[in-house]
Amino acid sequence: MATEVRLPQWGMGMVDGEIIAWLKEVGDHVDLGEGLVEVETSKLVEILESPVSGTLVRQVTAVGDVVPVREVVAIIDERGE
Repeated sequence: MATEVRLPQWGMGMVDGEIIAWLKEVGDHVDLGEGLVEVETSKLVEILESPVSGTLVRQVTAVGDVVPVREVVAIIDERGE
């Protein structure tokens, strides 16, 4: 089963975030709660954590992309977990 990882709204005024760095590459195994990507908002830099354990199969966004809140940034495949 594939899980879409979406950019959460970390603050009331947050409308988007810039992808600063990917901490995992496509094909890497990720555990629940493990950091996937660094995101800069207007006030701080946050690490978006994996909502599930599995394999990162797609980075939907690239470094430098500005992503709206609730937009998909990655896909994780949970099969075999």
